Amino acid sequence: MEGDVMDKLEDMSSVYEFDPITGNIPATKVEITVSCRNLLDKDTFSKSDPLCVLYTQGVETKQWREFGRTEVIDNTLNPDFVRKYILDYFFEEKQNLRFDLYDVDSKSPDLSKHDFLGQMFCTLGEIVGSSASRLEKPLGGIPGKKCGTIILSAEELGNCRDSATMQFCANKLDKKDFFGKSDPFMVFYRSNEDGTFTICHKTEVVKNTLNPVWQSFTIPVRALCNGDYDRTIKVEVYDWDRDGSHDFIGEFTTSYRELARGQSQFNVYEVINSKKKMKKKKYVNSGTVTLLSFSVESECTFLDYIKGGTQINFTVAIDFTASNGNPSQSTSLHYMNPYQLNAYAMALKAVGEIIQDYDSDKMFPALGFGAKLPPDGRVSHEFPLNGNMENPYCNGIEGILEAYHQSLKTVQLYGPTNFAPVVNHVARYAAAVQDGSQYFVLLIITDGVISDMAQTKEAIVNGAKLPMSIIIVGVGQAEFDAMVELDGDDIRISSRGKLAERDIVQFVPFRDYMDRTGNHVLSMARLAKDVLAEIPDQFISYMKSRGIKPNPAPPPYTPPGHTHHHTQI
Repeated sequence: MEGDVMDKLEDMSSVYEFDPITGNIPATKVEITVSCRNLLDKDTFSKSDPLCVLYTQGVETKQWREFGRTEVIDNTLNPDFVRKYILDYFFEEKQNLRFDLYDVDSKSPDLSKHDFLGQMFCTLGEIVGSSASRLEKPLGGIPGKKCGTIILSAEELGNCRDSATMQFCANKLDKKDFFGKSDPFMVFYRSNEDGTFTICHKTEVVKNTLNPVWQSFTIPVRALCNGDYDRTIKVEVYDWDRDGSHDFIGEFTTSYRELARGQSQFNVYEVINSKKKMKKKKYVNSGTVTLLSFSVESECTFLDYIKGGTQINFTVAIDFTASNGNPSQSTSLHYMNPYQLNAYAMALKAVGEIIQDYDSDKMFPALGFGAKLPPDGRVSHEFPLNGNMENPYCNGIEGILEAYHQSLKTVQLYGPTNFAPVVNHVARYAAAVQDGSQYFVLLIITDGVISDMAQTKEAIVNGAKLPMSIIIVGVGQAEFDAMVELDGDDIRISSRGKLAERDIVQFVPFRDYMDRTGNHVLSMARLAKDVLAEIPDQFISYMKSRGIKPNPAPPPYTPPGHTHHHTQI
């Protein structure tokens, strides 16, 4: 008996803790292809023999780590490298990359033994955000020398985007309940490189039957097998118990490749309980599970749209209400410390530096609200930070910061805190382009208590029909209850009885990200990650709801070049 209880606990623990949302799916993978043109010639009697080395940078340490090397191509200044780099892509992170080129002179793997030909720095976002996801930049790093150019193109790996839909039934499962039959459900696990298993799907419970038919379900292929079609998928069958101590009926293994054969004699599985098998000589199985149907569909991804030319427009709106405190005093949230960015500037920079990679002209409208404007002291809830009503655009993130500093010197902080005007401002732009060519992200940075809740809710419900998302960062120590309500994660926001058709607001309090050690680089990376993580899904939900397909990407560009002779290093 004791043994059975222990077995039961072991069986239970794995099933119990599963949260399908955080069941950590590997990121989208992107393949980077490298070409160079007009490299420096370092060899006396022939041309250089180039090699490209990619370095990635840790978020915390900022140290560069070697990620990988291409092959060496002999005797060319215009290499098209065949070996590609495969990187995990996260929209919400600033993924810094460095490409170093060398002329290889010997078989030595030590790079200091070879001639340096130049380098280039960029972010992964810059590559995928460039036209047709192709970035061309000059190589630098050797003073006074023209080092040629590097061409990088990004391609999302295909198996990242497939979703499989399947349905199972079972026959003659073991009866586990004293009264009545079992209440079976199944749990699916993908195997990891190191032989461990990660839970990736749990079916619903079918009550009181030994021959359940489960509902069909859809799961990303990468969640099922991480792109490796032959990797083991383990399936456990349980009898559900109200108190959570689910009874283990048995298990079987399969693979994506087997499941993809669809309904056939190959996809009938014996459910085996190894403990029973060891104890009972005559044991055959604990029932069978049959695959009833299987289909696979390719989903359009965020990167398909970006590659097809969709631009993300970034607008920032800054709170100039009096509750921020007098900007000339160090206690003010708008205080300009010459040595350190204030919370407004930090939040703006953290989010803006990532989004700017997806906006080709890098011109961003920057607005303020809640201030009295010169010359006549009228209160405005949507004024341009650069003072130009006709053209509120600032050049790059630095341009926004400069306009923000300037406006603090000219306007008078006042009130109340009204969000609706800036939300409606961006909504007017978004309403004008609903063909999928543009998507709008509004960042509102505020110190708190909102005065026009009803109007803001109405503006958000209307905005949910448009290609836009709203990020709210709360700075200072105020209560942000109203912001949490606008976020709509727990309860979808509504206005006049109308529910928002999508969740488009993401709120975070800045104070949750302040690093006690004063490491602002890390805390801002975490802030950006959290506020931007939902944007790709919000973007896709708009495109899907409107039936907008990505534009085909322009044909891949093949630079004029040569055929090469390859050697490995």
